[in-house]
Amino acid sequence: MFALAATPAGFTVKDLALKVHAMTGHTDYTIREAAYDLRKLRGKDLVIKPDRSHRYQVPSHAARTIAALITLREHVIAPILAGIRSPRMGRKPAHWTRIDRDYETLRINMHTLFHDLGITTDTAAA
Repeated sequence: MFALAATPAGFTVKDLALKVHAMTGHTDYTIREAAYDLRKLRGKDLVIKPDRSHRYQVPSHAARTIAALITLREHVIAPILAGIRSPRMGRKPAHWTRIDRDYETLRINMHTLFHDLGITTDTAAA
């Protein structure tokens, strides 16, 4: 949907379904599912449907929110989960940045959280 946010005239439910097909290869994502997803996003004020139009638009504040969520998922959550799943590789770097230390602390704390929740991880990742 973020890829359709810059469309000046907005986008339709069909446009969203086709974009999902093109980007993910999931051909089983139907127009009905896309309509459901857009209704959920409208409820969160991430998309709007002006007047009685069949087109949807992403307001600028919502585009910033969506971009922040994508960044959080790709650059924070995914590396932390990868660090939980994979064993540590080799020696630690000689010069750690604050970000490196933050990721390591999060990785250790996530492992503890998973243990407390009863979610098993690979024992080598501990």
